[in-house]
Amino acid sequence: MHLALSTQWQFAWLVTASFIAGVMNAMAGGGSFVSFPAMMAMGILPIAANATNTVALWPGQLTSVAKLRNDLRRDLLPTIIVTSILGGVSGAIVLLRTKQITFLHVLPWMLLSASLLFGISGPISTWLRSRSLHPQKQKTPALLPLFCILLPVCFYIGYFGAGAGFLIMSALALFGVEEMHQLNSLKVLAACLSNLCAVLTFIVSGAVLWHYCLISMVFAAAGGYIGAHYARRMNSNILRIIVVVTGCVMAGYFFWRQP
Repeated sequence: MHLALSTQWQFAWLVTASFIAGVMNAMAGGGSFVSFPAMMAMGILPIAANATNTVALWPGQLTSVAKLRNDLRRDLLPTIIVTSILGGVSGAIVLLRTKQITFLHVLPWMLLSASLLFGISGPISTWLRSRSLHPQKQKTPALLPLFCILLPVCFYIGYFGAGAGFLIMSALALFGVEEMHQLNSLKVLAACLSNLCAVLTFIVSGAVLWHYCLISMVFAAAGGYIGAHYARRMNSNILRIIVVVTGCVMAGYFFWRQP
């Protein structure tokens, strides 16, 4: 009886965490801070949990791209697409070749680093918004340097990905993309494409646990659509605080659980 009740609560938390992750990814990123630990709470090994979580969250990113498609900058699409494909595939392949124990040792450091990035993103986001209010004449950035900057970020998305959305937005802003809605839509597109490549790699390798994945996928997709709908209205500072606190707590938990 106690075991059955515990399992029900774990499934309930997985469903809730997946929905929250979809909302967070559409608005600011960092959804994996919630959904990945929920996946591991089901007793899944770390790399399989990461692969399953990536596949589950991807439809939410796709629905967000559909919602934000009118904000995309067409002149940057070829660079974003090529970078996302190369980075996503290479990151996924490296993950699958990583030992479970190694991934567990690296995991809390990735969570902590991503959380700290979110923590310092407030002033930079304010700077981005101020530039958005006084935009310069729009011009296409130097594409090769942009490719070189985005490639390691997309690699990280294919490998793990938590917190990468802010890195994409910062890189694009440094190369002259100033309008906030363009930044957000390009961020979601890069994450969606990188994760699509990782998803296909994980599926082909047989690393996905589908009975958990499908449950999470449905609710993440719903959360992604709703999050994209309210992305223009939500106070990003409130969401950022939630993401940072959640990420730090999860990092502390996995540091404590170090084998």
